[in-house]
Amino acid sequence: MGFNAKEMIARRVAEELQDGYVVNLGIGLPSMVANYIPEGMSVTLQSENGILGMGALCAEGEEDENIINAGNQFVHIQKGASFFDSATSFAMIRGGHIHLTVLGALQVDEQGNIASHIIPGSMVPGMGGAMDLLAGANRVIVAMLHTAKGEPKIVKKCTLPLTARGKVDLIVTEKAVIAVTPEGLVLKEIMPGSSVEDILQHTEADLIIRDGLAE
Repeated sequence: MGFNAKEMIARRVAEELQDGYVVNLGIGLPSMVANYIPEGMSVTLQSENGILGMGALCAEGEEDENIINAGNQFVHIQKGASFFDSATSFAMIRGGHIHLTVLGALQVDEQGNIASHIIPGSMVPGMGGAMDLLAGANRVIVAMLHTAKGEPKIVKKCTLPLTARGKVDLIVTEKAVIAVTPEGLVLKEIMPGSSVEDILQHTEADLIIRDGLAE
C-alpha cells in the first residue's frame, strides 16, 4: 500500500491549502502535495533552496536539470517564479512569511512536539531547514505514514531528540487526520480503509474522540 498511502496523504493535505497561501513543502512525502493543489486555487510554493513559485513534480522526460526542489527532485516552475540564495530563502522562513509548512516526522507526541531529524544508529545529513520552518511558519502540518516498521509514530512523549516543541497543528496519515489542541490529540477524520479500532491499535498517544467524527 506504500505508494497509494502516500498519495492519499498528499491529496488530503492539499485540501488544507487556501487561496493566497505561501507554502513550504518538506522533502519526501510532503513534496507530493504540489501535484494535488485544487484546480483554480492560487498557491505560491516556496522551496528552501531558493525558489518562490515552484510547481508540481516533473514527470519523466519533463526535467530541467537546473530546476530542483530542496529534496533534489525535478520540479516545474509557475509563471512569475523567482530564484534566490539561501539567505533570502531563510529570511522568508524566519520572518514569518510562510503561511503553512508541510513536513514529515519520525515522531509526534500529545503536546505537538516533533522529532524529525535523528534516527538512532543511522547516518543522516542533519535537520535541514526543519527547525527554522517549524519556528517560523504560521501553521504546521505533519504528513507521514502512521507507523514505522510496525511501531507507532504518534506517541505519548517523543523519545527521539526534538526538532521543535509544541509546533504541530495537524497530523495527516494514511489512517487518520488528527488535530493537536490544548486538550490533547483530537481524532478528526478516519481515512479510507481504516477504522477507529485500527487507529487506536496503531497509536500510542491518547486520542480524544468526539461526536461528528468524519470518514
